[in-house]
Amino acid sequence: MDCECDCSAYGNGQSNAILFNILSRGESTANEPNYKWVPQTCHCEKRRKVCLKTPNETCQVASDVLVKTIHFMKSLPAFQQLPPKDQLSLLQNCWAPLFILGLAQDRVRFDVHDTPAPSMLKRILLNSEEMLSSDREQPTLTGVQTLKACLKKFWSLDLSPKEYAYLKGTVIFNPDVPGLKASLFIEGLQYEAQHALKDFLVPLHPEDRGRFARILLTASTLKTITPSLITELFFRPVIGQADLLDLLIDMLFTR
Repeated sequence: MDCECDCSAYGNGQSNAILFNILSRGESTANEPNYKWVPQTCHCEKRRKVCLKTPNETCQVASDVLVKTIHFMKSLPAFQQLPPKDQLSLLQNCWAPLFILGLAQDRVRFDVHDTPAPSMLKRILLNSEEMLSSDREQPTLTGVQTLKACLKKFWSLDLSPKEYAYLKGTVIFNPDVPGLKASLFIEGLQYEAQHALKDFLVPLHPEDRGRFARILLTASTLKTITPSLITELFFRPVIGQADLLDLLIDMLFTR
């Protein structure tokens, strides 16, 4: 989740704006000059643009996790019994948090570094909408730090495979997703998944009665990470301009 930028609009930013206005001046009307605006590159710490340090290796690992995530959803008989529109809605809502749980379960580690930003002159001369769009979508250091903090919280819990499975069930079957036709049935499935997780914890951690609450509390942090961050960081280098959700839908409904 990105924070507001603290960069000043003055100083170097002001001189850059003057340079931009000179270079980008187009045809003017008699009374009003015609200027095009290009967003300035922000250099403050919390909005630094970053990318994967080893994209080939990390994207492959991430792709494997995503395939296992969709396979897990498809393998649940209760999920397959839902109306197709409900399956689609749940997929759209839960694929990102499920993927993050997959990263945590497989203990996937990754590093990022700063993305070189094109110079202002290059931006002006190229005047490329694709470049500007790509620049806006690029993950920030703050977003990546939030994701890494979430993963560390799950690693500190040291969940077993069954704990991850039950937790994924509570994430998939979310009755609060808008427009569900079988919301009551889905609510029951979520309750069953939570109850199964709680029952599993009693003999496994008899001395730790607060573990169930800590797991659910940690799972709530999944909501702080946007699907767009996951898409742009791990999959944009692989899928290009394709829509990731369309690809996930194909994977889910392909028998």
